[in-house]
Amino acid sequence: MLERSIKLKDGKVGKLLLEFSIPAIVGMLVNSLYIVIDRMFIGRVVGAMAISGVSLTFPIVILIMAFSMLVGIGSAATISIRLGQNKKSEAENILGNALILLIIVGIIVTFLGLVFLEPMLISFGATNNTIEYAKQFIVILLAGSIFQVIGFGLNNIIRSEGNPKKAMSTMLVGAVSNIILDFIFIYILKFGIRGAAVATVISQAINMLWVLYYFFKGNSMLKIRKHNLFLKKDLVMSIFSIGMAPFAMQIAASLVNIILNRSLGIYGGDLAIGAMGIINGIATIVLMPIFGINQGSQPIIGFNYGAKLYSRVKEALKLAIIAGTVIATAGAVSVHIFPYPLVSLFNKFDMNLTKITVNGIKIFMLMYPIVGFQIVSSNYFQAIGKAKISMFLALLRQVIVLIPLIMLLPKIFGLNGVWIAAPVSDTVSSVLTAVFLFIEVKKLNLKKQ
Repeated sequence: MLERSIKLKDGKVGKLLLEFSIPAIVGMLVNSLYIVIDRMFIGRVVGAMAISGVSLTFPIVILIMAFSMLVGIGSAATISIRLGQNKKSEAENILGNALILLIIVGIIVTFLGLVFLEPMLISFGATNNTIEYAKQFIVILLAGSIFQVIGFGLNNIIRSEGNPKKAMSTMLVGAVSNIILDFIFIYILKFGIRGAAVATVISQAINMLWVLYYFFKGNSMLKIRKHNLFLKKDLVMSIFSIGMAPFAMQIAASLVNIILNRSLGIYGGDLAIGAMGIINGIATIVLMPIFGINQGSQPIIGFNYGAKLYSRVKEALKLAIIAGTVIATAGAVSVHIFPYPLVSLFNKFDMNLTKITVNGIKIFMLMYPIVGFQIVSSNYFQAIGKAKISMFLALLRQVIVLIPLIMLLPKIFGLNGVWIAAPVSDTVSSVLTAVFLFIEVKKLNLKKQ
């Protein structure tokens, strides 16, 4: 603990940012591969309607992740605090309670998801052409959702006990398994869309077993012990209170996805929903490294802000913004120079789908060069303990500005209005974020170091 504090205080900021960010970037990319790889295999092998069907299930996938984050991030943060207070036994108590909560949440999500599946899919914009594909995929995913909930939830705790490389390797095991199993079930066994779902569930089960072994028999600092597997009201409330913010963010993301799919269905039909699925896959690959930079910069900014080393805070912020901007710009440039090769990774046969997707992605990612700045800057406020501002700025781009634009612009521009909503939202939210950041940095400059 002391060695880490010295490093954060005296180490070269650029080197620290690399050291902390690279495992987080790899971890975020690996986690996103579950979604991206499934869409690649489904789109290239099963067809355009299949990828539209899978895209319709994305709000449910986000909801599963939301409940996992509610417990996983909430318990991880609480455990970090207890470890900082040198209260290992209390940390293990939280770990045991987290496991039971994750099991309960996983069972509830599966039950409610299967009971209300068809009405949900219809409300999401499913049609006769896509609903069977959506059901084939999501029924299997829901049946195995407990594996994802436990595996992802406990993986946060591995990171919180100071082992980010182990957390990264556990996700890597699951993602590599998913790629191999997708190839076997879809290409070799010809199971189609069901094969993609089975591959995902098995890979998530492998990930869960890997994580459970780590906490039961591995070299973890904390262990899952039988006497800690009884829920305590105060611990449950503490976990939920901290996990509520990321949970709310995921719920908001699910809501946006539902509204987006419905608008796409009205103005562009089933193929437009499939196109959005492909666009989301490509955009995810661009955004995940930026989220990794956020994770890497947060402890550097937070520690030095607390230590009143404001010049180091500003340097870390500047480097993180530069890195985020470079990545986002590279993504935006790539989709304009190589749109057809990128889209062909997800779609092999349907030229109408390719045409809609290429047009959509060029508009959708038009303002991505400034998105890196917006995401990193909004995270900065969280790192310095101003969580409300951070949440407002994050919701600004994804919800507050975007939802009204999705509902308004298509009435004027048709399908293109759906795509235009994204760059307009990116621009408005970035300008407002810049105002907040300018005021905050000005305050920082007035403080004596």
